[in-house]
Amino acid sequence: MVNEKRKMMKFLDAEFVKGFIRMATDGCNMGWHERNGGNLSYRVKPYEVDEVKEELKAGEWREIGAAVPNLAREYFLVTGSGKFFRNVQDKPEDSICLIELDEKGENYRIMWGLVNGGRPTSELPSHLMSHEVKFLKNPEYRVIYHTHTTNIIALTFVLPLDEKVITRELWEMATECPVVFPDGVGVVPWMVPGGREIGVETSELMKSYDIVIWAHHGIVVAGTDFDIAFGLAHTAEKSAEILVKTLSMSPKKLQTITPQNFRDLAVDFKVTLPEKFLYEK
Repeated sequence: MVNEKRKMMKFLDAEFVKGFIRMATDGCNMGWHERNGGNLSYRVKPYEVDEVKEELKAGEWREIGAAVPNLAREYFLVTGSGKFFRNVQDKPEDSICLIELDEKGENYRIMWGLVNGGRPTSELPSHLMSHEVKFLKNPEYRVIYHTHTTNIIALTFVLPLDEKVITRELWEMATECPVVFPDGVGVVPWMVPGGREIGVETSELMKSYDIVIWAHHGIVVAGTDFDIAFGLAHTAEKSAEILVKTLSMSPKKLQTITPQNFRDLAVDFKVTLPEKFLYEK
């Protein structure tokens, strides 16, 4: 019989914390997190909370700025507002925090971290609204990642802000893209970040997509774990980089992957590609 009792450990020794720190560091090394740009959140598993509960100390309740009742009493590891991703590895206790939501999903309190003061990311409402949508779709989703992917941002200045156009362009630039994100990408026109409004728009698109582009700002991705979420961002951004380089050489492609090529790919890789993205140009 499996022993369900978990060994207590230091907070920074927990595997979920190590994974969170590694992802923040990897994103910074990719050049996606200038200054205090970007944010990351992870919905912590109950046994993971149990592993570190001896180090937890409840702070005061504060308003989230959005109601997420389906996430009541859940715990999240999140980056801090105004904190630099480049410092997460060296000063995690100052850069990140573990929060608990109340019984209504309207307030949070810090349970660990931000030892020098501060709050969770200013985009916490956006994160939690997207977490709630993904949780209701599939409880295995645990990661929401917002990053300033350079080439995707550049493309939002020259491509129509249309999910069909941007999805198709990204799919054409790298064969694995329709396999990695077969549902395509959603697009939010430019909005003021950090508030409830952009959170609502993003979470609505998260019902259909795992990647949502914020025009002129970056992307938000959802994943079941750190590798999946980071891989989504990395794959989409590399595809965008190839497109930027292609357009810099010629405004028109001489050849590309065709709609029928995509259909053939879908059969072999056993994915479903929405026909709305396979239009004839």
